[in-house]
Amino acid sequence: MKLRFWGVRGSIPSPGPNTVRYGGNTTCLEVRTDAGDIIILDAGTGIFPLSQSLLGEMPLAAHIFITHTHWDHIQGLPFFIPIFVPGNNLRIHGAFDPITQKGIREVLGVQMEYSYFPVREAELKASLEYINVMDHQPVQAGAATVTPVLMNHPVLNFGYRIDCEGKSFFFTGDHEPPANIYSPEDSFYQQYQEMIAQKNEAILDVIRGVDVLVADSSYTPEEYTTGKVGWGHGTYDTSIAIARAAGVKKLFCTHHEPTRRDDKLEAVFAEALARHPRQEGDPEILLAQEGLVVEF
Repeated sequence: MKLRFWGVRGSIPSPGPNTVRYGGNTTCLEVRTDAGDIIILDAGTGIFPLSQSLLGEMPLAAHIFITHTHWDHIQGLPFFIPIFVPGNNLRIHGAFDPITQKGIREVLGVQMEYSYFPVREAELKASLEYINVMDHQPVQAGAATVTPVLMNHPVLNFGYRIDCEGKSFFFTGDHEPPANIYSPEDSFYQQYQEMIAQKNEAILDVIRGVDVLVADSSYTPEEYTTGKVGWGHGTYDTSIAIARAAGVKKLFCTHHEPTRRDDKLEAVFAEALARHPRQEGDPEILLAQEGLVVEF
């Protein structure tokens, strides 16, 4: 498989001289199988330069998997050029929203209403199919098997494991390891703690042993504990802990804080590595970078 990062910033696009090395586009990843299948994870602003790279391959077929429908993960979809071109076949996968009782088509369709975008969904020329995915229910995407797993975020968020010909990959989307909402002296504390342990183990079971893990690592521990608890994002330390516990081979930290300039990003990453000296069996740990290509 081949992975390419097209967007690695979180929350809002952050272009400019301070983000030129690691990139300012929001989340979008491209995975190619050895058979040439195109799998796209999330449709942040990074999906626009991805679409430009695909112009020479049309007509094409592609699978787009949306982790969740917060703006920074979908805002590039109306600008994904292949949706305007006849002969292209696109399957868009995502969650059914239990709060609004709307499927992925209805949720995504809102941003193409006339108040927000000049082209209606009905005017798109490509063949589009929308598929609501379910927790731990595998989906076939060409030669690859894609398994959604429910993560922890303020809106329904699926992480995705991709398996193909002995190679494996996992992307968390946005994920904050769940914490106990009760005090230790509360009668519900232990019961809730057991539920958290079961949830974490279910996530680890899906991630276990993958070749590449791409994980939400938005914050430092200090940032997280001083105002970011409950925002639905991880830290460098929680991502390293997950990677170690799951026995992955390579970890990429992503969803970079939009106000963090490249120099500071490298500094806080180096501090995280220093807090976790390398141990035998540890994964290789790197920063996700726009344009980076990883073959495994």
